[in-house]
Amino acid sequence: MLAATTAGIAQVRAPQPTGPALPTPRLVDGTPNLGPIEPNKGYWVPKQYQDYVAVLKDTKEIPYQPWAKALSDFRKSTASKYDPQGYCLPPVGTRMMTTPYPMEILQMPEQKRIVMIFEGGAHLWRVIYMDGRAHPTGDALIPTWMGHSVGHWEKDTLVVDVVGFNEGSWIDMVGDPHTSQFHLTERFTRTNMRTLHYEATLDDPGAYTKPWSVQFDIAWDPNGEIQEYICQENNRWQDTLMESQRKEAGGKQ
Repeated sequence: MLAATTAGIAQVRAPQPTGPALPTPRLVDGTPNLGPIEPNKGYWVPKQYQDYVAVLKDTKEIPYQPWAKALSDFRKSTASKYDPQGYCLPPVGTRMMTTPYPMEILQMPEQKRIVMIFEGGAHLWRVIYMDGRAHPTGDALIPTWMGHSVGHWEKDTLVVDVVGFNEGSWIDMVGDPHTSQFHLTERFTRTNMRTLHYEATLDDPGAYTKPWSVQFDIAWDPNGEIQEYICQENNRWQDTLMESQRKEAGGKQ
């Protein structure tokens, strides 16, 4: 309910494709092009999943630890009232791939990085380092919302390894939690011109009994252009919640 309310203005759907799918486009060096083909035209259109039960890859249920299951159930029972994304905080990791706002992938081979731009939420960008670096360790790994991402190619698949998340986000709309031990491995494969296949393995020994994976396809809109969308300007739900809390506090005095 919460994400749908705060995201309602800008969420998009991909147009229905017509005709046969064209092959995967490539950059001049032969690497799959994960972004626009024509200059300034086209973006990916994620589909919203409230939870990941329908897209689990190798198991029938999420392998919660007891405390994580209890917290997830509580958040569901309160209709995701305190969802951080409802307060314009970032959708993180898999949730960024399942929130229905336009998303663009910009490859910069000469700079050895890939940048992902996400129109929704808090107007996000994400940097994936492609220069072979390792993750920072110890005190040098500062927890952030988006984590620290390093990537490499395995044939035609971009593999991204992410660590260093803070604990402020939910991994899906209904409130499944994660801890600072969260380790995310993502695989991006453009199987044809209009399909991005996404797989992710979520490994968090602080919240789950074993790693688990999701997979789904993301559609391409060949005519879309990223627009400015500022979540805070449209967050009427947050104003309503704050007013409700003020009234509740006043009634207890």
